[in-house]
Amino acid sequence: MARAMEGLVHSINVSDGGVPKLPRKTAAVRKGGVAGDRQRDRENHGGPERAVSIYSLELIRALQAEGHPIAAGTIGENLTLAQVSWADMVPGAGLEVGEVVLQLTRHAAPCQNIAGSFSDGRVVRVSEKVHPGWSRFYARVLKEGTLRVGDRVRVIP
Repeated sequence: MARAMEGLVHSINVSDGGVPKLPRKTAAVRKGGVAGDRQRDRENHGGPERAVSIYSLELIRALQAEGHPIAAGTIGENLTLAQVSWADMVPGAGLEVGEVVLQLTRHAAPCQNIAGSFSDGRVVRVSEKVHPGWSRFYARVLKEGTLRVGDRVRVIP
């Protein structure tokens, strides 16, 4: 039996459209997404299979060390997770995040809206096709609830 990996919610990020998404201490998570968050482009973002966008604090720090002006929420993620093994984050994996249960659906392809987070404007730095293991993820909501910064995260492969 595969063991669950644990981390925590570093930041919950929302916006009324576009980036950066700004931090808040708590947020309700529903089948349609994170309360208070809106996407300008509903064709390529949002919806039940892309209800929540997720990224790694450790990857953000590594990108900052490369000289990129990225921070939590600047590439549009709703949840910035800390101490989560990104290698265990694969489509189909489950996530218990506080009282919320998510299932990763796919890698999130980068768009030009996040170019300001990269020193050279090249968003492909977080493209799964170009740099495997550096992509954001989309997730569907299996169990709704309220999240708080500091909530425990368990990855269930």
